[in-house]
Formats: sequence, C-alpha cells, structure tokens
Amino acid sequence: MRKSRAGALLLTLTLPLMLAACVTAPKEEANYSTVASNQFIASNYAAADGLLTQLNGKLTADKPLIMATVVNIDALEQTSTLGRLVSEQISTRMAQGGLNMLEMKLRNSVYLKRNQGELMLTRELGEVAQSHNAQAIVVGSYAETSDMVFINIKVIQPNTNFVLAGQDYVLAKEGIVRSMLRN
Repeated sequence: MRKSRAGALLLTLTLPLMLAACVTAPKEEANYSTVASNQFIASNYAAADGLLTQLNGKLTADKPLIMATVVNIDALEQTSTLGRLVSEQISTRMAQGGLNMLEMKLRNSVYLKRNQGELMLTRELGEVAQSHNAQAIVVGSYAETSDMVFINIKVIQPNTNFVLAGQDYVLAKEGIVRSMLRN
C-alpha cells in the first residue's frame, strides 16, 4: 500500500510538469528589437560597405549614382519586395558612406513599372545616367533556391559598361526573406 501511495504522489507531482511541457509558449510579437538581429539588414549593409571600399578613389564627389531595382535573375523584368528592399538598403548605406545617391522614385522622367520599381535594363543604363548626370549605376540580381537567395550587386560605369565594383552574398531563405519573395 505504501508503494501505491508513493506512486500516486509521484504522479500528482509530475503530471503538472508533463502538461506544462505540452503547452507551447505564445509566439512573441515581432517588433524592432526582435527583428533587429535578423541577417537581412546586416547582410545588405555589409555588401554596400564592400562596394564602398572597392569604389574608394574611383568616383568623383560632385556626380550622383543611381540605384536600379534588384531583379530576379530568371526574369529580368520582374522583382519582388525582397529586390526592392535590398535596393533601398544598399542605396541608404551607400549614402551613409558619403556617396550622392539619386532618389529615382522622386523623378517623374523615369518609367516606373507598376509594382516593380525602378527596373533598368542594359540598353537603358546609358540614357538614364546621361539624363541625370550620373557617374555610375548600381544594379543587381537575385536567384532563389529552396533554402537560399543568392544576391549579386555591381556598380557599373554607364558610358563604358565597365564594372567598377561588385559584391556577392547569400541570404538564408528563412521566414522574413521567404515572405518578401511571395508575389
């Protein structure tokens, strides 16, 4: 009888612990502090920092650069939220690094494809750069795999099409990145 009493007591004490283990903690609501450590911004800023290092001494201070929208490498006339945001963050970081970045969304002379952004194909680079007196254009593309997004960013001299700087990097296709790729 003593054994069954000890067993019942043990069950009474461990049952709440076992039930508590089955309960999942409520999902923490996303806010700046929970996403600030996300790889996305840090990776884009690191890529821009790499471009800035490579461009040191290759550009003049008085002429602007234009940031084109980063596009899907498999469909160069298409992008996504990811491509548009990568473009915004690269442009921001390059401006923070001292370059004069021309904000194309404020220019009505540039064709904005609905829901796409400032897409620039090679044949348009020289014309757009010349009309805005830009010394270089930052272009980029991304490619998706099942679990990664590969990004390539280049700074191109528009009158020669020479690449002045380039960076490649990879983002894990986790929740935030995956959600920005959905159309």
